[in-house]
Amino acid sequence: MNVWEFANPMQAVIVLSIGGALVVIALVLLVAWLRARSRARRSSFDRAAAERQRIDLELSLAEQTGRLRIIRELHEVSVHALSVMISQADGARYAATLDPSAAARSTEVIAESARATLGDLRRIMALVREGEASAAPHPRLGSTRELFAVMRDSGLDVVFEESGEPFDLKHGAELAIYRILQEALSNTLSYGGPGTQVRVSFTWSDDGLHVRVDDDGIRASARRDGLDPNDASVVAYTIDDDLAALTVEPTGRGISEMRARAELYGGILTASTVPGVGFSLSAVFPALRFDSRPAGAKRERS
Repeated sequence: MNVWEFANPMQAVIVLSIGGALVVIALVLLVAWLRARSRARRSSFDRAAAERQRIDLELSLAEQTGRLRIIRELHEVSVHALSVMISQADGARYAATLDPSAAARSTEVIAESARATLGDLRRIMALVREGEASAAPHPRLGSTRELFAVMRDSGLDVVFEESGEPFDLKHGAELAIYRILQEALSNTLSYGGPGTQVRVSFTWSDDGLHVRVDDDGIRASARRDGLDPNDASVVAYTIDDDLAALTVEPTGRGISEMRARAELYGGILTASTVPGVGFSLSAVFPALRFDSRPAGAKRERS
């Protein structure tokens, strides 16, 4: 071969040039392929991020729409209640000169109406605060203390428990869990009313998280009426109530939104009425560590 190369120097140069050109072309094609693959990967990530953002925006819009609807309804109820109280007060003023006992009865009715209206106004303020919080930067699980403080100011008696070893979550997963907790507490305030006791628990496992929200809204209603909730006749319920609690799952916009948020991260959300006690909600995320792999320092306990 060496003899041939020396004997035919021109052919050797041509062969080497062609080989070098082929190597250069191969390198150019390899670089182009790598760049195309990188662009495709970035495009895929961008589409996934855009889809997650779209879902978050749709859920946020649904939340704000539902919140405004509830505020409007409570406002209408409060305005009507105030009108009734004004009429009752005028009637009591005229009756006081003729029948003092009738005036006393009227003032009792006015006081009851005022307490109910005050509860509705507190609910409106709680919803307004939630709307303001939604306009702020998205909260993390570390913000649950502030959420609990707002709900306590609105009249709920919130107790928080946490067990297991917490692990870091991606922001989307934290936001989903926070919103589920926020909606659950808002429902407790709306249906259970002020004075309702709520127990919130986070149970961390090796790979997942179990969130529970249990309230005693039925018993709280008895307490507000001055009755003993431990008296079986006060919070009595039938076998039909027990059967419904086992077979009928509550529905509604809030439940649907919470379930959709849970499913985004492989979670299962269930809700049920506890006869004679209140309401219970459970959100189980069996593989949250895998679905939301940590990327930073450990999260502080709430």
